[in-house]
Amino acid sequence: MSHISNLFLSIGKPVKDEYGRTIGKVASFSLSPNGQFDAAFIEFNDGKFSKEPMEHLKVDGTEITFISTIKSRANILCDQIPLLWRKDQALKDLSGKKKISPEIYQELHSSFDSMLSQLKKDAQLLIDETANEIERCEEELRTMSYAVVNLEIEHEIGKIDDGSYKSAFNLLQETLKRVNAQKNDMETTKAKVSNILLGDSPEIEQKIKTKISVEPEITVETVNEAPELPEPPVVVYVKEIGKAGI
Repeated sequence: MSHISNLFLSIGKPVKDEYGRTIGKVASFSLSPNGQFDAAFIEFNDGKFSKEPMEHLKVDGTEITFISTIKSRANILCDQIPLLWRKDQALKDLSGKKKISPEIYQELHSSFDSMLSQLKKDAQLLIDETANEIERCEEELRTMSYAVVNLEIEHEIGKIDDGSYKSAFNLLQETLKRVNAQKNDMETTKAKVSNILLGDSPEIEQKIKTKISVEPEITVETVNEAPELPEPPVVVYVKEIGKAGI
């Protein structure tokens, strides 16, 4: 009952994505006849109202985190495609051992082959989606690099005071971390699905994840190879006697 109570307390509360951004709020929940939560109704910040299955959500007390649908679909495909391959291979082995008739083999093989073809099409569409997300993240990083340069320039000439500069600097750092984390996730997912589609072993995922997702120290060099962000300088303005100050 405490789990149910906690979920109901989430109504009206913010929903965040995996990278800490608020993307909407919980409007209500859908329950099955036996009282199990099977979906949440979410109003997204763009005005979209959607019913999301609970498997797309991570619940921690009253906090709701929306799991990327791309990652969820990738996990399903990376389970289903190798399973169909193994079933089809087992079917061939049984046929070779004369344990099933040629007619049954052909019927089941055609069924497996048809399902596998559809899954491969779904996987290719997902790869294209991840490529678009990676491109979007890279564009965000490029935009932030210009934001950093303009911030530094305006602060350097005294148009932005130290307090505002530090606030903007910290905001950009946090945004850089989030966008880099999302970009790494999409690169890992794309590589994972691509290797499954090519027939590589699922065990390669861990190697890919280790290579891609180790997050470097966040500096402006992460964006477009711009110079590293300096520590916020201390600016001292000197007013000479008898002269107008700046």
